[in-house]
Amino acid sequence: MKKKIRKIFSPLLNMFESGGTEYIYRKSHRNILKILGFLFLILSSGSIYATIKTSQLGGVLPAIVFLLLGFVCEIVAFLGSERAVANIWKST
Repeated sequence: MKKKIRKIFSPLLNMFESGGTEYIYRKSHRNILKILGFLFLILSSGSIYATIKTSQLGGVLPAIVFLLLGFVCEIVAFLGSERAVANIWKST
């Protein structure tokens, strides 16, 4: 199942998995990335809620940005290789 999902998100993962031969990876980087993605998703849902509650379209852009950032963080954290996680943190 994980291989199929990795194949679906391969264009996104390939952006982060390319690079040099050396990188610095720590397990804590992946855990922090999971938490960071979750926080971005919470910010996105809060922004969507506030946009709907106030009926103003000004909150749509932040909601989309936070949603995309959270989505990318979670995909790389759960499906990405050690190199992808290190490239997110620029640990090379």
